[in-house]
Amino acid sequence: MSKLTSELIDKSKCSDPQFDVVSLLNYCRSHVHGFPFSATLSHFSVLQFGHGQSNPTFLLEVNGENYLKRYVLRKKPPGKLLPSAHAVEREYQVLHALGTHTKVPVPKVFCLCTDTNVIGTAFYVMEYLEGRIFLDPTLPGFEPHRKSIIYRESARALALLHQTDADAIGLGSFGRRDSYCKRQVDRWGKQYMTSTAGGKPDRNPKMLELIGWLRQNIPAEDSSGSVSGVVHGDFRIDNLVFHPVEDRVVGILDWELSTLGNQMCDIAYSCLPYVVDAALDKLGQDKGLEEIGIPDGIPSMAEYIAEYCTTAGKPWPVDHWKFYIAFSLFRAAAIYAGVYNRWTTGNASGRERAMNAGKKGDILVDYAWMYIAKTSVLPDRFPSVPDPIQGHGNQHNDVDFLKQSGKFVSSGKVMELRNKLIKFMDDHIYPMENEFYNRATSSIRWSVHPEEEKLKELAKSEGLWNLFIPLDSAKRAENLLYNGNSQDMCGNRHGRLLGAGLSNLEYGHLCELMGRCVWAPQIFNCGAPDTGNMEVVGVVGDVNRQVWWCQSLSGMVYGEGQAVKVGAVVLVGLGRG
Repeated sequence: MSKLTSELIDKSKCSDPQFDVVSLLNYCRSHVHGFPFSATLSHFSVLQFGHGQSNPTFLLEVNGENYLKRYVLRKKPPGKLLPSAHAVEREYQVLHALGTHTKVPVPKVFCLCTDTNVIGTAFYVMEYLEGRIFLDPTLPGFEPHRKSIIYRESARALALLHQTDADAIGLGSFGRRDSYCKRQVDRWGKQYMTSTAGGKPDRNPKMLELIGWLRQNIPAEDSSGSVSGVVHGDFRIDNLVFHPVEDRVVGILDWELSTLGNQMCDIAYSCLPYVVDAALDKLGQDKGLEEIGIPDGIPSMAEYIAEYCTTAGKPWPVDHWKFYIAFSLFRAAAIYAGVYNRWTTGNASGRERAMNAGKKGDILVDYAWMYIAKTSVLPDRFPSVPDPIQGHGNQHNDVDFLKQSGKFVSSGKVMELRNKLIKFMDDHIYPMENEFYNRATSSIRWSVHPEEEKLKELAKSEGLWNLFIPLDSAKRAENLLYNGNSQDMCGNRHGRLLGAGLSNLEYGHLCELMGRCVWAPQIFNCGAPDTGNMEVVGVVGDVNRQVWWCQSLSGMVYGEGQAVKVGAVVLVGLGRG
């Protein structure tokens, strides 16, 4: 089941938004682009959304004789607030930057008002998105293949955000990039202390112990900033707006906690439904999807993370995943402590649900300690990402692969190559993934890792080199280099360096496998767009360039200062002459 955004109105608050509606109307007339200037108070309504616990959010409707316009207002809560909390100014800043300069799906923002004389607190007005919000992560009422698509689209939306260049869109000073987790543990630890004891709700000793454990186990990658970038801070499926009928994300909401920092915290936080049911209206129903059984169609946690890592180009996070999940549970517990404290003073959104926040926060702390105690939390290696249409069976199963309907698979040749690729990646590439990634984010990122060159030679020896080359191109290369002979004088087959004579359709099955790891294509010399560039040279180049092209493909020695980096395949001088 899903709810349309218009169905999330808190009807108990429809009559009294508790601020000056006339003042807001006058402000919108002057500052919101396209807002009907002739609208009167009789045309204007303010309705509060019930979903969410932090910054009060309102639907603004302007209903005239010939028009109906809708906007959304986000404001700070009234009363005394915790330091740096409820920063609607930062929400506006990041939404404006992303909406102006990227394709990350966010609502358009119209204006930011920091004048507290208008409605009593700072606020901003943004676009209203009509669509669906999934409040239940089990996605009841959907077919399995649609559940899979929805989860995959969620992972891809986060990956798209994490690929954003903060400096290029004006967010270079939006936050510190290094030591994010350390600062977050300190910040939320202080917020927790501020929200508890001293006449406020009781403190949980296990929470204080959890803070200590986190401080002692912060990953080195957090201190270096190697995994830093734009962070949403509260990325979960019920903060996404999906298209009314299509299973795609049209808006990411609730940017209050956004900053620059460790992006692995975002993907871990979005995985919490697998660990625990954190919904405040489900007190006593706390088990996560992994404990109650993952519904058909929803990917496993590992598959969901793999979808994200594949799209974002991130390494497999097995080494520090236990920390990131425990950190996410800790932060959520600290937030709930603040919600509960505000509820005790009558200053929280969410009403009855906020009443449960204190107990739910303690439950999250218990789940954090249970997760820390686990022996294993993720597979050691990057898992296969299943096809959402074909289900979630073992993708390494040759019989199942051959039986997939609507997919042409050639005789044993494609299956043999496919199995060799899987074994090669499992044995050699996935174990090196983190090391390749660390080098790529270091000061020597433009140098080639020595192990990469060794793997390229091993790929050649196993006949996994240049698999993208079609049969006609391979024949042309043989004629130019070897006078049509497929073997040299020692009987070695040149064809092992010139592909396997595959059609594009056959190669597609292998290309999908290589695409599961960002480092694999260059090791097999099959990285786009260089493959296309080489094909162009081979088809339309003059004889000299075609010979040079063939030498580049086969890994021969080059003269005259020509540089060909086989693997990443950088062809210096490709467009000259």
